Amino acid sequence: MKIVVCIKQVPDTTEIRLDPVKGTLIRDGVPSIINPDDKAGLEEALKLKDKFGAHVTAITMGPPQADSALREAIAMGVDRAILLTDRKFAGADTLATSYAISAALKELDYDLIIAGRQAIDGDTAQVGPQIAEFLNLPQITYVNDIKFDGKDTFEVKRATEDGYMLLQVQIPCLMTILAEANKPRYMNVKNIVEAYNKEVEVWGVDRLSGINEEKLGLKGSPTKVKKSFTKGIKAVGQLYEVDPQEAAKIIIEKLKEKFII
Repeated sequence: MKIVVCIKQVPDTTEIRLDPVKGTLIRDGVPSIINPDDKAGLEEALKLKDKFGAHVTAITMGPPQADSALREAIAMGVDRAILLTDRKFAGADTLATSYAISAALKELDYDLIIAGRQAIDGDTAQVGPQIAEFLNLPQITYVNDIKFDGKDTFEVKRATEDGYMLLQVQIPCLMTILAEANKPRYMNVKNIVEAYNKEVEVWGVDRLSGINEEKLGLKGSPTKVKKSFTKGIKAVGQLYEVDPQEAAKIIIEKLKEKFII
């Protein structure tokens, strides 16, 4: 079985700050990590490799420094790593990103494509499903657990707002994985050393056949960010220590004051 995992290097959102004038992210000094949902997807692929002998490829689109995310994936156990990087990819929204990645995936053999449910820097959950649409593949999103029959069929546990769905899908297909689906394995020293002796393949636009450059980067991005801002701080509320009946009366009075009821 051949598995491709789409990963993204993202800023650690616990360290994120915004420029109050420009409304843009301040990235200086902010550590970069593999997106948590994507890392759970890597672990899922490696579990399948451990059990069924799968070949795992990790692919990402980003600036040259995204090489470090792929090196970490190699140290975890992936067999091949590909970095899509080119100035023509710059400024891509989810549609342009998924178009470029799907073009790269057309150059590869795969039975299963795994992506994270969503990235913590954008929270759109759009890239995985859009890749599936570009490749005309069946897709299952919000995956919590996977079982493979060893031939051509997956049984998948998909999380919903009300519980879970149990679904079956045949290869080739695409799945997006939840961060809570797996606890990613640790890298050992031997694998870390070997990761920096292995090749990370670097692909530019010229490596992708049949691609329409008008659909890349800013040109191919219908989504525009008008403004970014931090959430305002709310004033401290008033605390009441009363019995339930009195609490209900206070709530009703406050709603009346706000003309809600």
